[in-house]
Amino acid sequence: MAAKRRREHFGTGALRLNPATSVFLNCPYDLEYQALFDSAVLSVVCCGFIPRSALESGTIADPRMVRITRAIFESKYSIHDLSRCRGEGDANLARFNMPLELGIAMACRYLGRRSANRHDWLAMVPAGHQYGRFISDLAGFDPLVHDGTERGLIVAIMSWLATRVDSVGTLSPGQVLKGLPRFSGEMRSLRRIWGHWPPWADVVLAALKVAKRLR
Repeated sequence: MAAKRRREHFGTGALRLNPATSVFLNCPYDLEYQALFDSAVLSVVCCGFIPRSALESGTIADPRMVRITRAIFESKYSIHDLSRCRGEGDANLARFNMPLELGIAMACRYLGRRSANRHDWLAMVPAGHQYGRFISDLAGFDPLVHDGTERGLIVAIMSWLATRVDSVGTLSPGQVLKGLPRFSGEMRSLRRIWGHWPPWADVVLAALKVAKRLR
């Protein structure tokens, strides 16, 4: 995989960027969410899209917010999991990176000049999540609810992406679940080499390899 990555960088070859088939993933980056993160990446790829993430660039010369905004504006779609917007730890602090990035995606939609090219976004919340109490402006958008399981997240993501006009060769959630252990194995191998968050190009290439075997 490392040798492959030297020849094929993110944005070239199989990883060539096309806004119409790019999906920005806005989700927590912690060990507790890692299995769901893997499920989200594989789901996006199995719907014929290329996932993008705040993890994809190691260019620290640009502020993180610039890199995130650029990736969102270069993607026609984005998926935002608001499951960590709750008090945590002794100070009972909530994480608001996800709502902030959702706000950027919403602004991106209204900056689109043509309806066909407007940014399209999905917000997801876990079952019983009282998002309306801290971000009431979302009440009119009906975010998709998932149960916090890998299967629940896969079904939520795929049921939305499969209905997008740019979806190509969508597999079923059952097929993706069948391939998830193989992808999880690929990710474990990458994490042994690189740590918890491997280079984004390697992550996407691993998902593409698994998806190809499922088709």
